[in-house]
Amino acid sequence: MDDTQDMDRAHQVPDEVDEKTVRALGALSKALETTERARGHLYGFHQLTGTADFELGDAVRLLREAGHEEQAARVERELVGRNVIPGHWTFQIIEAYNATYYRPFAAMEQYIVDELADGRDHLLEALFKTDRRTHHHPDHTATPPET
Repeated sequence: MDDTQDMDRAHQVPDEVDEKTVRALGALSKALETTERARGHLYGFHQLTGTADFELGDAVRLLREAGHEEQAARVERELVGRNVIPGHWTFQIIEAYNATYYRPFAAMEQYIVDELADGRDHLLEALFKTDRRTHHHPDHTATPPET
């Protein structure tokens, strides 16, 4: 029996798709996954920078409470709410990244998958699963249980 026959239809390689195309689609998918990770780091940068700004506010309050008005005023004036790059807070960097790079990348990956593989995602990974799982083992099933 062909090992791919028990794979769900959404992950079976269409008959007209060759191995090189499957590998190319896998590379494209991996590149998008890397971009997803980079985007996650960008959101981490955004959240950490925002947290630091609120922590600066606490530092300003504590400096004032300790009687250091001049230092508090300087930190507040120079750092609280400061742009991270000229004219930009982190949310604006994320917006520009999403519009300029991430969304076009994701749309192109989807277009290519639709065009070359009938919209079937993760074909290479599905083949890896077929090759690497222990057939007939209850924890290595080809598809999720039916609900």
